Amino acid sequence: MPSDTPRSTARIAGHPIHPMLVPIPIACFVGTWLSDLVYWKTAAMQWANFSAWMLTVGLIVSIFVALTGVIDFFGERRIRALRPAWIHGLGNGFVLILSIVNAFVHSRDAYTSVVPSGLLLSTLVVLILAVTGWNGWEMVYRHGVGVRPLGSGDRR
Repeated sequence: MPSDTPRSTARIAGHPIHPMLVPIPIACFVGTWLSDLVYWKTAAMQWANFSAWMLTVGLIVSIFVALTGVIDFFGERRIRALRPAWIHGLGNGFVLILSIVNAFVHSRDAYTSVVPSGLLLSTLVVLILAVTGWNGWEMVYRHGVGVRPLGSGDRR
């Protein structure tokens, strides 16, 4: 039975991979921002270390998130036809670039690794993630991207 909703191309056993991986870098990048804020207020070195580690993990997992997102985007023309998909994809590409720059900033000595450049970059990343996340959910909930309709072999 053909689906009337855009299908995810990158999937395992019928389950889209991209939405399974997305929470990891989001949590890491938001965690980076939060630990940057705490470091800014306390100057406790360990918070700068937490930021650097969360940023690194977020970037590593982002590679896989981006690959599965690109596969889905180019693998289904109906996804490319959606305005939220373009905002989501381009915005998250920008998040990835900013986060790479932020990783270099966070590799400096403690205070200069966070204040003000690291904190500013982390704040921008979180703000952009709010917009791209909204558009990602728009694709799923409004346009049904990657959602298999009930009755197509699914159990309730």
